Amino acid sequence: MSEIEELNSRIMAAMDRVAQGVDGLGAAENADVEALKQELDEEKTVNAQLTERVRVLGERQEKALASLEAKATETAERMSKLDTDLQRLRRANAQLSEACEALRAANAEGVGEPHLINKAMMAELEALRAARAAEIAEADEIIAALTPLLEASGAQSEETA
Repeated sequence: MSEIEELNSRIMAAMDRVAQGVDGLGAAENADVEALKQELDEEKTVNAQLTERVRVLGERQEKALASLEAKATETAERMSKLDTDLQRLRRANAQLSEACEALRAANAEGVGEPHLINKAMMAELEALRAARAAEIAEADEIIAALTPLLEASGAQSEETA
């Protein structure tokens, strides 16, 4: 972008020099004046084209940046939610395991009811399944985040080879 701005400033300086030359050629021949006017018009056209290119590049850059920021925000939100879910699931799993252990101890003392133990065991199994599913979702999220990085790295290594 700075290269375009540098070219733009060079063109503007050249246009100023041409304009000064045209003003100073009051007594010069018409052919020279017309040639200089033609050059000035060409420089103005080139300047207008460069200005338009700079504008288009700026718009593209803004769109790409907005897209990347939206993706980053979305990913951060998903990761935050996943982290919260995992923490909640792990806490519930720990509480469930403690409850099951207490039920087993009560049963060993002869005061526990077998159906309560069975319910607790089923709940514990379900919590373990949910924990596994959450861990798989977490792994999928990590893979989704790393895949573009690995593809970009692979493309760079192919370019350098």
